[in-house]
Amino acid sequence: MNGGSFFERLKQGLTKSRESWTDKIGAILQNRRWDENSLAEMEESLIAADVGVKASEKLIAALRQRAPNGSDVLAQEMASRLQEAMVEMLQSAPAAPKIPHLSARPWVVIFLGVNGVGKTTTIGKLAAQYRGAGKKVLLVAGDTFRAAAIEQLDVWGQRIGVDVVKHRAGADPSAVVFDGMQAAKSRGTDVLLIDTAGRLHTKIHLIEELKKIRRVITREQPDAPHETLLVIDATTGQNGLQQARVFKEAADITGIVLTKLDGTAKGGVIISIQEELAVPVKYIGIGEEIEDLQVFDPASFARALFEN
Repeated sequence: MNGGSFFERLKQGLTKSRESWTDKIGAILQNRRWDENSLAEMEESLIAADVGVKASEKLIAALRQRAPNGSDVLAQEMASRLQEAMVEMLQSAPAAPKIPHLSARPWVVIFLGVNGVGKTTTIGKLAAQYRGAGKKVLLVAGDTFRAAAIEQLDVWGQRIGVDVVKHRAGADPSAVVFDGMQAAKSRGTDVLLIDTAGRLHTKIHLIEELKKIRRVITREQPDAPHETLLVIDATTGQNGLQQARVFKEAADITGIVLTKLDGTAKGGVIISIQEELAVPVKYIGIGEEIEDLQVFDPASFARALFEN
């Protein structure tokens, strides 16, 4: 996310969130002194911007430390201090490199998420990025509950020139994953990306299915899976946080992918998710292009939210 061109796309993608942010917080920052009233209004505005209660309280506490009560610092200074506090909070987990060092082969990544969040598209985009970096990639259509999910992953495979291991709709997902693990080993695959079904209305079934898939993977490769990424649609705001809690109960999530940030004014949810779940946001999606899925960089994100 270091390139200037991507930062401009990030700013463009966060336009709705930034405008909402400005509407809610901007009035507080105009010709005001930094006092408890300003801080109280700021906290209300952060909560309204989908930052969440817990994260908003933490940000306000950080602001209060930066300028104790009675400070005559102009409230406009609060904007830069708030930005600093946001970056500090979001950097509590180390940022992932764009293409992580693959300490095992195959490098096995499981993707979780409910239908419609952009999970299959995320897998396709990441597969294209890995392939562009010279890695041999294989996809596994483990969401056998929906025929459309298998077809969509197949389309991505054809588009980017990557094979897809698949069974018919309704097949046992763990059987597909087993075949995927076998194929990855026999073909010398560098990266194995596994799609899964996400049916929250059958939570018990979801948990058991994911446990079975993980057992199959670990039996074939004891140090795998190496990543378990939960894909969340940013447009769902705090509902996305509720989804994340359920999946965190079901699986050992190592990172979050937050999609569709360009379609929402609820960008603040990224802070809420990372703070309340203690799981790092690793990737964000801000558009339709393959390169619009990028490693999350807190400093660039905060700057894009505040910079006109």
